Formats: sequence, structure tokens, C-alpha cells
Amino acid sequence: MAKTKELSKDTRNKIVDLHQAGKTESAIGKQLGLKKSTVGAIIRKWKTYKTTDNFPRSGAPHKISPRGVKMITRTMSKNPRTTRGDLVNDLQRAGTKVTKPTISNTLRHQGLKSCSARRVPLLKPVHVQAHLKFAREHLDDPEEDWENVIWSDETKIYIFGKNSTRRVWRTKNAELHPKNTIPTVKHGGGNIMLWGCFSAKGPGRLIRVKERMNGVMYREILSENLLPSARALKMKRGWVFQHDNDPKHTARATKEWLRKKHFKVLEWPSQSPYLNPIENLWRELKVRVAQQQPQNITALEEICMEEWAKIPTTVCENFVKTYRKRLTSVIGNKVYLTKY
Repeated sequence: MAKTKELSKDTRNKIVDLHQAGKTESAIGKQLGLKKSTVGAIIRKWKTYKTTDNFPRSGAPHKISPRGVKMITRTMSKNPRTTRGDLVNDLQRAGTKVTKPTISNTLRHQGLKSCSARRVPLLKPVHVQAHLKFAREHLDDPEEDWENVIWSDETKIYIFGKNSTRRVWRTKNAELHPKNTIPTVKHGGGNIMLWGCFSAKGPGRLIRVKERMNGVMYREILSENLLPSARALKMKRGWVFQHDNDPKHTARATKEWLRKKHFKVLEWPSQSPYLNPIENLWRELKVRVAQQQPQNITALEEICMEEWAKIPTTVCENFVKTYRKRLTSVIGNKVYLTKY
């Protein structure tokens, strides 16, 4: 039998109004183009329950028993990298035949969702404490302060697109739990290296680093690109420069150069790329570059520059606007962080 279309709430209320006005079920049905039985059912419901709202349907019985739900939830809790196929096989061995979509729906009902495993640096306890200290100290800083920061970093862009990802099933706010992350190290292979900066007002300069960067080269990059970026972005007086604790950045000569130029530098905790919103901007750039599918190094560099310039100011603004949320996430994940 074909499924009939459900009556709108307005139509159901109209039936009750006409009934109260003294019209018969047949007359109401003719006026509204409905069957007499449909009109009668609505009127009976209203008389019994004083409402015409639809009640929750019982629906089809659950494919997975409560015991089975507990089993797959416990399995995912122990190993979030378990695949839906693994769970299908586990349940089949237990006598329950289900599909992968059923597994997905069941896990979502248990508060789990499939997410890409977060790539995080390997952390020591001293790093964890420094991250928490930074987050707590700056949690109440006004949004205007973060808007007056120039964020900077280096990144490597691969010619054949983004790195592969792993998916995990996790609960909300558990992205930094060790089970839900992929540990990474600082250095790895790549095709071209870029230095860039940005603020809430948009992207700053982006340059390709063609040689192995050392302290001298880094200071040359800052000398040629930092102040011009600040001017182009129309930064307010007293703007702050952010860079991480790479040895080139923290070298005595670099610190002295920054001091002589009277640049304010944001004190930064080590091994904390997820605290830097430019990581989100790098991802935005890498996605855009991968979509262009560059076939050689020259094309890769050209596309990087073109796509960087196309990134809207609103994207940069949103990355900075949510910085307090980023700090809150660090504090909220302190239980997970301390397990590294």
C-alpha cells in the first residue's frame, strides 16, 4: 500500500474548527477534499487527547540488541580506529546480521561520530603544562587583542595534494585524546617550503623558501616581509608578532633583531601548532592547491601564490574570532593532554 501524505497541522486544526462549528464529517471532508474516515480520525483524536499533534511512532524494532549496542560501544571506546566492517563481523559472529549504515546510526545514537584523527606533535609533560598555562593566562583576553596579532609559520606543500587521513569514532570534545590522534614529528619530506603570515584582516605575504632555512635567512625573510605585511594589513599601533619556538626563531641573534626593530613578540609554548590559527589557513591553502592538481614544482608554486591571494578576509577573520574557543578546548582537554 502506498504511503499517504501526512496532513499539515493547519489542516488538522481546520477540521476541528469546522467540527466545533457544527459541520458533519461528510461536509468537512467534501469542503477540504478529504476522506470521511480521515476527518473522523482527527476528530476522535481531538476529543480523546485535546490535541491534533502527531504522537511519536514506535518504528521498526532495533536491529542491534541493547547487549550488542554495549558491545560495539565498548569496542569503539577501547579502540576508536575500529572500522564499521570490523563491528559488522563481530556482530555476525554473535548471531546478529547488520549493515554498515546501521552501525553508523547506532554509534551516533551513543554520542559518537566519525572524525578525521587529529595530527598532533608528541608531547612531554612540560609541554602540556606550558600549553595549559598559556591557555589559562590568555583565556580572558579581549577579541580585539587577537585581531592585532600577525600569525606566522612555515609549511611544506606536497605536489600531489593533501596527506592521507585516518578516521576515528569519538565523542564531542575528545579530539585530543591519544586514542583519537595521529602522533607526528616536526620534520618530514615535502616538495616546496613556504613562509607566510596573516591577521584577522587577511593574508599577509607568502614566499617560497628555496634553500634550507637558517637563522640568517629567517631574519632576511622577516626584514623583507614582516613590516610590509603589517602595513598592507593596516595593523593598529602596538601590533604583536607571533612565531613558534623553532631554533631559528629563538636564536639570540633573532631575538636581538626583533628587539632592535621594536617588534612585540607573543610568548609562545613549544610543540603547540594547534594553538596557532595559521594551521587552519595552511589547510585552507592546501585544499585549494590540491583541487588545482599541479603537475610540477613551478606550477605548484604559482598556484600556491594565486590561491593564497584569493583567500577571503572573512576566512582569516573567522579563524581569529574563534581563538577563545580554541583556548577553551585546550583547557577542556587537559585530562587527555596529561596522558601523553
